[in-house]
Amino acid sequence: MSEKIDQPWLQKQSLQTLLALLQEGGEEARVNGGAVRNAIMNMPVNDVDVSSTLVPRDVMLRMKAAGHKVVPTGIEHGTVTVVVKGDPYEVTTLRSDVETDGRHAKVLYGRDWEADAHRRDLTMNALYCDAGGKVFDPLGGMPDVLSKTVRFIDDAETRIREDYLRILRFFRFFAWYGQFRPDAEGLKACARLKEELSSLSVERVWMELSKLFAAPDPSRAILWMRQTGVLTAVLPESEKWGIDNIQPLIKAEQENNWPPDSLLRVMSILPPDPDKMTSLAVRLKLPNKVRDRLVGFAKTTAPNADWKQPEFEQWLYHQDPQAAEDRLRLSAIVTNAPIKKHLRQLKWLKRFERPVFPVKGQDLLNQGVQVGPQVSEILKKLENDWVESGFELSRDELLNPAG
Repeated sequence: MSEKIDQPWLQKQSLQTLLALLQEGGEEARVNGGAVRNAIMNMPVNDVDVSSTLVPRDVMLRMKAAGHKVVPTGIEHGTVTVVVKGDPYEVTTLRSDVETDGRHAKVLYGRDWEADAHRRDLTMNALYCDAGGKVFDPLGGMPDVLSKTVRFIDDAETRIREDYLRILRFFRFFAWYGQFRPDAEGLKACARLKEELSSLSVERVWMELSKLFAAPDPSRAILWMRQTGVLTAVLPESEKWGIDNIQPLIKAEQENNWPPDSLLRVMSILPPDPDKMTSLAVRLKLPNKVRDRLVGFAKTTAPNADWKQPEFEQWLYHQDPQAAEDRLRLSAIVTNAPIKKHLRQLKWLKRFERPVFPVKGQDLLNQGVQVGPQVSEILKKLENDWVESGFELSRDELLNPAG
């Protein structure tokens, strides 16, 4: 099956210059993997990576001699980054795996394109194209690309044992590029080996999950992860909660022009339990910002959909704005109240400017209140009175209620 790519990114002068330099002296260089796959599937191409028969040292010497910047970003795996006319490209030497342990691989450089393809994970990623756009398909993966079939190369279990992260990559690629259902043998292998995910660094697991949940519609992938037990293996907090909310959330995103939010999608399949969210954040070593958002969401109770704007703003005053927005968006898809009521409250939230409480502790001290816990107690009561007034009571009215 022949295929040719004709897209602007391939004709870019920086890429053509790079490929020409790498091919001097009888060497070979081709664009590999994702760029080729996405071009064939008419999907955006963001990163262009190149495979070369040159070993890394020679790539660096040749590029530097031509005046281009070279960074040894992954030299231990045969990868360097070359910057040509301001555009960065990862250049990786053809290689084969000689030893794997489920997390890392020792590689042997070579000149065999088929051997290089065999070390990849999925058939749709084992494609190459030359500078003219001609596609090379050493393993016959083109039919899988065209039919959007996510399938491991050769034996699924063997591919997974080389790197257990491939279990999550299998579902992530299905979320982004697959249709109907993933390959049956791949599903079985993922189910059999799911416990091995615990051997991976949690940072790698979270990165892969984040990419999966960022797909246009990851709901079918999440369903297959649940059915194989993979979801419980990486997010045990979701086990007794259910995944039914993610599909209506995506529908709401599409219908209301909400920006896709991968973390909100994760929240949709997790229980709003602050303790569980805290332990999840610790277990996966999540960034503080992500942890705070998960815990904040879990601590926030949903407002009454029938509240008028003054009541809503009194509730909102006491909330973290991000947590309130997360809770509102998820409430819109899980409650029986008409969604238009939640959308109205979201508009109020966006327009809300949190007023500044006009009384300070010093004001109370000036009135003769003694330093101590009673200052904060009085301040809290006055602030509650002020909020209940719709933020209308002035400083003088609060400090001199009788006057």
